[in-house]
Amino acid sequence: MVPGPRPRGVVKFVTSTDHKQIGLNYLVTSFIGFLAAGIMAEVMRTQLIGPNNHLVGPASYNQLVTMHGTVMLFVFGGPFAFGLANYILPLQIGAPDMAFPRFNNLSYWLYLGGFLVMMAGFLTNDGAADFGWFGYAPLTEAIHSPGPGADMWILGIALTGFSGIFTAVNVITTTFTLRAPGMVMFRMPIFVWNELVTLFLVLLAFPVLTAAMALLWCDRHLGTSFYDPAGGGQPILWQNLFWFFGHPEVYILALPYFGVVTEVFATMSKKPVFGYKGMIAATLTIGGLSMGVWAHHMYTTGAVLLPFFAAMTVLIAVPTGIKFFNWIGTMWQGVLTLNTAMLFSLGFLVIFLCGGITGVMLAQPPLDFQLHMTYFVVAHFHYVLVGTTAFGAFASIYYWFPKYTGRLLDEKLGKISFALMFIGTNLTYFPMHDLGLRGMPRRVFTYPVNAGWTFLNQLATIGAYILGIGVLFTVINIFHSMRRGQIAGDNPWDGQTLEWATSSPPPEHNFEILPPIRSERPLWDANHPDQLTEVGH
Repeated sequence: MVPGPRPRGVVKFVTSTDHKQIGLNYLVTSFIGFLAAGIMAEVMRTQLIGPNNHLVGPASYNQLVTMHGTVMLFVFGGPFAFGLANYILPLQIGAPDMAFPRFNNLSYWLYLGGFLVMMAGFLTNDGAADFGWFGYAPLTEAIHSPGPGADMWILGIALTGFSGIFTAVNVITTTFTLRAPGMVMFRMPIFVWNELVTLFLVLLAFPVLTAAMALLWCDRHLGTSFYDPAGGGQPILWQNLFWFFGHPEVYILALPYFGVVTEVFATMSKKPVFGYKGMIAATLTIGGLSMGVWAHHMYTTGAVLLPFFAAMTVLIAVPTGIKFFNWIGTMWQGVLTLNTAMLFSLGFLVIFLCGGITGVMLAQPPLDFQLHMTYFVVAHFHYVLVGTTAFGAFASIYYWFPKYTGRLLDEKLGKISFALMFIGTNLTYFPMHDLGLRGMPRRVFTYPVNAGWTFLNQLATIGAYILGIGVLFTVINIFHSMRRGQIAGDNPWDGQTLEWATSSPPPEHNFEILPPIRSERPLWDANHPDQLTEVGH
């Protein structure tokens, strides 16, 4: 029986169970979410460019703050990494597809549904959710936040949470059961290890968030009082549940991009990963410790054992520091190729390091008491999250775009994009440290003339515009290169791992033939038999 023509266009987008198509669906949708949240951020920064500004009112500003943070966390940061896991991970372990292809398709549609539902809140009469992306009770109770916008926020996050849980089950099963012959655990690329640990964290953290959302829904619609003190509930219960998800979530956002830059550094240095097993141990340690530090977000509640959580928070910096030494060791005396993917990876190192240093500062309770509600914290977590998710995601785009499309992105446009984004990021967020030290509180939509905050806010807003223009250069680059980009070939970077052993883009079944797998960089061993990787180096 002759098979019929394969689906194309919208039909392929809707019905495909191919892990590569679903991965691209995630990547494109999450990047659209990134652009939408970025536009919200530009509006907020424009509102704050001068004192007593009236571009948007307080209600609209609160909606922008809530939805910007929600979309960046739940629509862009994590799902972009899920898209990379869908597309790249099966290729890197030599698998023909994901373990549960139809389940994979369902996961994407739950995610897209969650994204659309939470954004549709803007179309309601009362507007979108306006209580902050952290949803602190009792602000989220029906009496304080009436209208459907808050309910759509709850439902949207619940749907994206289920999507993440289903993706985690699928990727973990795929990693343990569908590896190619010879691909033992300690030959898997670091990217695969990081995604594996990330998705175990998803299984531990996302159900807690989903349960918290279910309790909030009951409070709003069924007359319960889990978080409402007027009915005997405890608002701090929400904080414990939310941050028990929220701190592992930081590493759910960061660890996949740690894996991305590790792959880029090794490939662009023409070297194996320095301290391969040490990197794996550091990743596992970060995953374990990340489950025990959630209450450092709650120092000022007075309900936290300060010495324990301060010590745990400082301790998690140790395995992260090990990764920095390993990344530097990977590049040390390597034959470096400073292309755009490598530049974004180096930018990742610098910006994430700054965010990590201020994180250690905020781990100290006396400092946190003074800085907790100020722009210093805004600067800290944006350095961490922009450094990891944005720069890591852009590094992955420039690194794996040839695999997705068979074409190279334009290097000149890419380097302009990097330069603008690096300058814009630092110009936006570095002044916020000083604003925090000068007492500017978080989540204010305007400020008085005599506060002394005008110049620093102007700098931050100009930086946001530069950052936005830098992103725009990559968007233009993507559209231009998809049609007119230079043909890449199967392995344009002389890559080391198995995704470069197949055609670009790969066939539906992924591989015609696999090279023998004798180390963690099997393609390098096949292409450079005179420079075989030392097993256990």
